[in-house]
Amino acid sequence: MADPTTYRPQPGSIPDAPGVYKFRDAGKRVIYVGKAKSLRSRLNSYFADLAGLHPRTRQMVTTAASVEWTVVTTEVEALQLEYNWIKEFDPRFNVRYRDDKSYPVLAVTLGEQFPRLHVYRGARKKGVRYFGPYSHAWAIRETLDLLLRVFPARTCSAGVFRRHGQIGRPCLLGYIDKCSAPCVGRVSAAEHRAIVEDFCDFLAGRTDAMVKRLEREMAAASEELEFERAARLRDDLGALRRAMEKQAVVFGDGTDADVVAFAHDELEAAVQVFHVRGGRVRGQRGWVIDKAEEMDVPALVDHFLTQFYGEESDRAGRDDVDTGPVVPREVLVPELPADADAVAEWLTGLRGSRVRLRVAQRGDKKALAETVARNAAEAFTQHKLRRAGDLTARSAALQELQDYLALDSAPLRIECVDISHIQGSDVVASLVVFEDGLPRKSEYRKFALREAAEEGDVASIAEVVRRRFHRYLKESTENTGTTEPTPGTPPESAVESTTESATESGSEAAEPVRAGIDPETGRPRKFAYPPNLLVVDGAGPQATAAADVLAELGITDIAVVGLAKRLEEIWLPGDPDPVILPRTSDALYLLQRLRDEAHRFAIRYHREKRAKRMQTSELDSVPGLGQARRTALIKHFGSVKKLKQARIEEIEAVPGFGRRTAEAVVAALAGETGAGGDQGS
Repeated sequence: MADPTTYRPQPGSIPDAPGVYKFRDAGKRVIYVGKAKSLRSRLNSYFADLAGLHPRTRQMVTTAASVEWTVVTTEVEALQLEYNWIKEFDPRFNVRYRDDKSYPVLAVTLGEQFPRLHVYRGARKKGVRYFGPYSHAWAIRETLDLLLRVFPARTCSAGVFRRHGQIGRPCLLGYIDKCSAPCVGRVSAAEHRAIVEDFCDFLAGRTDAMVKRLEREMAAASEELEFERAARLRDDLGALRRAMEKQAVVFGDGTDADVVAFAHDELEAAVQVFHVRGGRVRGQRGWVIDKAEEMDVPALVDHFLTQFYGEESDRAGRDDVDTGPVVPREVLVPELPADADAVAEWLTGLRGSRVRLRVAQRGDKKALAETVARNAAEAFTQHKLRRAGDLTARSAALQELQDYLALDSAPLRIECVDISHIQGSDVVASLVVFEDGLPRKSEYRKFALREAAEEGDVASIAEVVRRRFHRYLKESTENTGTTEPTPGTPPESAVESTTESATESGSEAAEPVRAGIDPETGRPRKFAYPPNLLVVDGAGPQATAAADVLAELGITDIAVVGLAKRLEEIWLPGDPDPVILPRTSDALYLLQRLRDEAHRFAIRYHREKRAKRMQTSELDSVPGLGQARRTALIKHFGSVKKLKQARIEEIEAVPGFGRRTAEAVVAALAGETGAGGDQGS
């Protein structure tokens, strides 16, 4: 634990001006980013009596080893710089919004010839229109099931669509009139697209025109004595009205707004957002966040608006999808932040037109704000019940590992290696990473093993460890010339000076070389950060092999253990007896989760690799055709099926293939004994 007084800036050296500041740990990794109207006042508050600080603030200042800042001229600049740094450095003590990517949306693939309606989660794609997000996938499916009666559009996957087109019969939805069956030609592509566009118009809020049109058609059918058609239109109208009831009108003036509410305690806060478009509630989202320092509601509003809308705007730009403005005309919050004018100006810049940031005072908007607040309180209560003791359990697990394994500090970063193969074939390995007891999937790595594949799991473990830490040593010194870093932190590569500032005239500081960042791509290096603890799947021999490789590379400050599956024993390198953890231990549960995640990741990669190899099995009988050229054929044509349809000249055009070999491939795939020259003529 560091003493904050050892890196406290000299009195009077901190400017009394607006700016953004960064705390770094001993490895120069940014662990917290904040902004302030007065840097002097804000930073001095961190160096007060530790007993009076917020628990996470106290943990942050005792983890940090230095602080630096940048002076800006306006609060809007401070907002933008703070957001950019949080996105760039991903500081562990800043507020993090969990589960943001889990919200489902209704996707309409307008870029396809026959657009498809389906539930979707993930990054936005070009040529797809999205409606939502919704709280639950079942809510989308329920609404979609109602609307398919009126808008019988395609909902099946590409494979199902092709299969029914080949057999000439529609699926069940086609028989019950919930799909217009474009797969078998019941409607043309233009007719099907018209159905989909009507569906999109309805979900976009243009419901009145649709209802009036159906009412006119129903009346006309009745007058013409087409009672069966009139009854069907009547049922369609009923389905539309039931779907509209699920999107109740809350504002009669067609308001576009986001309504935000919070429920919080000393350590955490729940955030709820209702998205209102065209006067109707179109979606709802919620998060639970850890509070990095003491924050009241105005401070929570400030943090949420900058990070949420900044990330949404960046995502829209990255995905190159025209989904309209991500910032609505109006944002309703429970309390205005201290820099409300600056936040509103920043949001206006993101939207491209004026954005109002205000507190609802009366009427429908106040009623909806109260509803959102009740949802936030309920979500917070459920979170407390669901995850009671979870943060405590993770902290206890890390502390137990430190105690049981006699480590110098709690292993904040743990890596685990697992090997997967079938009787020695297609040998692969996985490396998974847990930070603060949680998976960090962006840093998972997979290895295809060649050199040690035939020598068993011990040699395979040694190869993976050697490759992983050879890269670590290379990347930690590349462009910096520094020596080995502290485990669990980024290497001490060339970093920014301890105090940086931009002049009030707006000049920018020189771009620094950041630890763990590739200067050419600007992305994190794959193996830049070492773990505090390395876990290998296996017993004493595997643990000893991994430790020997680390010693060979000159790395002596990374702890290594093996976790045996049979009795869940923990083996230390060179020890004749294992360490036995209690079955109810939080530390054992954490190691089991780590090992199981590594096992899952390794098996998935093994199956992918084996499937690719099996694709080339039909080419095994071709004389003189090795694995490299078989793989080249599959890569060039995409599959064995397409290869079977290729002409000799097309195969001959693949690099490394001559006429004779191309003829042999065609003969082998056709089951012929001759040269197969007729096909190429």
